[in-house]
Amino acid sequence: MTETGLKTISIVMPCYNAEAYLPISIGSVLAQTRSDWELVVVDDGSTDHSWQTLQRFAAQDNRIRIFQQVNAGAAAARNRALREARGAYVAFLDSDDTWHPEFLDAMVTALNADPAAGIAYCGWRNIGLGGARDDPFIPPEYENKNKIESLLGGCRWPIHGALVHSQLILEAGCFDETLSSCMDFDLWLRLGTIHRLVRVPRVLAYYHHHGGEQITRNKARIAMNHWRAQQKFLTAHPGLDTSLGKSHIRDLTIGELLKRGYACYWQRDLPAARQIFRTVMKQGYGTLTDWKYMLPAWLPESWHRRLIGLRDRNT
Repeated sequence: MTETGLKTISIVMPCYNAEAYLPISIGSVLAQTRSDWELVVVDDGSTDHSWQTLQRFAAQDNRIRIFQQVNAGAAAARNRALREARGAYVAFLDSDDTWHPEFLDAMVTALNADPAAGIAYCGWRNIGLGGARDDPFIPPEYENKNKIESLLGGCRWPIHGALVHSQLILEAGCFDETLSSCMDFDLWLRLGTIHRLVRVPRVLAYYHHHGGEQITRNKARIAMNHWRAQQKFLTAHPGLDTSLGKSHIRDLTIGELLKRGYACYWQRDLPAARQIFRTVMKQGYGTLTDWKYMLPAWLPESWHRRLIGLRDRNT
């Protein structure tokens, strides 16, 4: 991160084929009640008119700084933006998500009120899933004796639901570019387990779901990368086998992978379920009932579908 023209907050935004969404995402930044920010956008090889849209926004506000690179993925785009960032704090906003106008103000206030804290996190709301899945959610207090266990179990806030001290991200090594998803989970796991967390009990981040180029659409990739991030963290912290117990760790990791496999199975995303089930079986995890569901994943997919059809008819 550079020092010239220091701002209080650097907002990091990767962009890939987001032409249709940039006006609302950047609009939510322009609507913030704080003005001491810079928006650093990296266009990650978009093939639509994202770059031209970004150029128009940058021409209208010099706090918006834009960069281009050959397509290398979201992690690489965020890391490029971090190298260009000049803020004491960093927030992340994807090019198709939005914030409440008071997001930056509330998050900076929370961190300033607790000098020992490294990360502030807030509540969020899904938009576009439908039904109860769009209900606002405020996460619980994670700064407690079970923090490591809680953070290891899953990504507890979305990437745009947090504010962090810039220096901490640099010390942690930024985003892991080998992960095609769950790179935020990997970062929060590395940071949140060693730095104090402060909760902002307000819904300030909005996660927009749509049919575009969203990482979250590939359920198998998410599940496998989630598990890989967990394994990476456990390898770096071998003492957790003793403090949490090997059996409990397996439940938090392989058990979570199995749950995701079942979710894909019942949604009839069979290719994803089969990939996940095979990985779980290779780890020797699950009950006899689990294995009855998982074992057909070794059959040709057409046979597997026939077995499911027979089971459905019999039940």
